[in-house]
Amino acid sequence: MGAVESTEIEREPLLVPSQPAINTQPGFSRVYGRRWVVLTMFSLLGFMQGLVWNTWGPIQISAKHVFEFSSTDIAVLVMWGPVGYLPWLLFMWLMDKKGLRASLLLSAFFMLLGAVLRSVPLKDLHYRRWMIHGGQLLNGLAGPTIMSAGPLLSTTWFAPDQRATATAIASLIGYLGSACAFLIGPLAVPAPNGTMGSTIYWNQNHIGDRIQFVLYAEVGMIAALFLAVQLYFPSRPPIPPSVAAASQRLSYRSSICRLLSNMRFLMIALAYSVPTGVAAGWAGVLDMILTPAKVSQVDAGWIGFWSIVGGCVFGVAMARFADYIRGMLKLILVLMFAGASLAATWFTLTCLTRITHLPSTQATLYTSCILVGIFINSSVPIFLELFIETVYPVPEGITCGVVTFLSNLFTGLLLFCLTFYFTVSLRIHDCSKHQMAGRDVRNMVTEALAAISLQP
Repeated sequence: MGAVESTEIEREPLLVPSQPAINTQPGFSRVYGRRWVVLTMFSLLGFMQGLVWNTWGPIQISAKHVFEFSSTDIAVLVMWGPVGYLPWLLFMWLMDKKGLRASLLLSAFFMLLGAVLRSVPLKDLHYRRWMIHGGQLLNGLAGPTIMSAGPLLSTTWFAPDQRATATAIASLIGYLGSACAFLIGPLAVPAPNGTMGSTIYWNQNHIGDRIQFVLYAEVGMIAALFLAVQLYFPSRPPIPPSVAAASQRLSYRSSICRLLSNMRFLMIALAYSVPTGVAAGWAGVLDMILTPAKVSQVDAGWIGFWSIVGGCVFGVAMARFADYIRGMLKLILVLMFAGASLAATWFTLTCLTRITHLPSTQATLYTSCILVGIFINSSVPIFLELFIETVYPVPEGITCGVVTFLSNLFTGLLLFCLTFYFTVSLRIHDCSKHQMAGRDVRNMVTEALAAISLQP
């Protein structure tokens, strides 16, 4: 809630808190230097969660070659992220009752267990695929805390003039992790011979070894972060940094009821969740989307990387700007979405070059995709600040938990539609192959009968 003035914070809540407000205003406040350590640890966990979630999309051609995945499998692997958000109410309750440390430890444990399951080198591809799917689901279960707790951390540890910046860093580093997956995957894992962008022969064992190396490296990094959180990650500082951090909030049940009955909040949540959710799902399968446009696995990775990195950098800059200038959040969001709409329209018309006759070049694809990512991803911290201001005194973790659940819901719907599309397309393709084979057989029989009839 980094941008609300202290006079606004001290206003009387509309609902009665779950417990009587006792010493809601501290005698004095203090900002600790260790807040940056706490923010760094939390951000790194978000980075790894995003990296693991987006492991398979950027290397989908290589994964199909080694593990015999289909396009449907790749879409499902990405969809486990939104599916892991289904028990979000349980995680929000844990965060509200037990604090940030307990919920973050549980999320880090899920991430570690999921990374270990994915890296078990089973020879049987059937069981290996099941292990990979299970690991992706466990990583998705870490999402409700990782994606929702950024504003709570910033309010708990940071002064009012730094909260928007801290919220942006904590919220966008996860996007940066998924961006690095676009970079690490195609560079570390070669595409199989005969696929676009590959001029060197790579056998299946070599590609499998490179994928296994990436999985082992992710296990090591997550294990180190889990140990660091276990050794040192306090839920809150000894002395709160501001009145907002010390003020009494609504109970868990009252918070959920208030959010669901606040029409203004629901309208803003819809405006946030639809574009961000669709953009996240779209980025997860970007390689498959761009393959028909003759974009290689490496080029698709660079496009996804720069679109998300640009959004992260621009988002932190806009959040820092919002720390100083108040009352302009709505105007900033309108301008961002206008830019995203224009960029998305440009990308769509470029892909429909046979109809629109617009030039479809690598430069236009790069530019339009990157602009969509910049405008959509940079709006996330501004939206979170707007949510917290709108529904105060609802706890930040619960507020962001609701809106990120809605965002993941639309991500899951998009990936489900893509899964259905890939399944139907595969069946149509198989039917076409059988029909062609049938026609070939009929032609052969007809030719043979004609030849026999022409014999004397």
